[in-house]
Amino acid sequence: SLIGRLMFELPEEMGLIAVAVRQTQGKGRGGNVWLSPVGCALSTLHITIPLHSNLGQRIPFIQHLVSLAVVESVRSIPEYEGIELRVKWPNDIYYNDLMKLGGVLVNSTLIETTFHILIGFGFNVNNSNPTICINDLIAKFNKEEGTKLKPLTADCLIARTVTVLERLIEIFQEKGPNGVLPRYYKYWVHSGKQVRLRSEEGPMAWIVGVDDYGFLQVHEDGKGVESVHPDGNSFDMLRNLIVPK
Repeated sequence: SLIGRLMFELPEEMGLIAVAVRQTQGKGRGGNVWLSPVGCALSTLHITIPLHSNLGQRIPFIQHLVSLAVVESVRSIPEYEGIELRVKWPNDIYYNDLMKLGGVLVNSTLIETTFHILIGFGFNVNNSNPTICINDLIAKFNKEEGTKLKPLTADCLIARTVTVLERLIEIFQEKGPNGVLPRYYKYWVHSGKQVRLRSEEGPMAWIVGVDDYGFLQVHEDGKGVESVHPDGNSFDMLRNLIVPK
């Protein structure tokens, strides 16, 4: 709310971010409540994207770039590459494919030829509840590999996420989706996975990738490849099910 009131008052070249230690009135997708205890990395970032640009023509990709930036904020640190932090389409951060520990919510407003984007992202850094956190994963890695990697802090990872995101946006604007998708696929949880379409007894389909606009592509035998819109479908990770909302 604070960023939303300020973003139109500042010069276009000025960045704006709000960082919270604790969140009690956060909003998730579909009107869900997003509560976050102390120990999470929580922030809302304001950026502008020209309408007539590679990313401006593919705005849904922003949530994927942010999710990737969160994962790379950890896995791009020397010696932390093996921490099993991954992205789940369209906007979640996961421990392997087992447990969610963060998410992204993007709101966009088009003013003339400029998108004003509000990016809310939060992920567990030093709070084991209600699910798992990044420092739990680091402790687990140290125990299994005999390493002595230090715990990370929320402020460090917010800063790294924004820095990585800035570079990902630059690459996307220059090269389009193909400039970032190899990195995205490296860390996503869906490679080689099958899902059922529409119901638990529905036809099986293979997840094959993401299309040029950021929508999930699935391949059903005899019907070829089709794209699934994230706002029109629910992807139930636990049941491997894609159903209309």
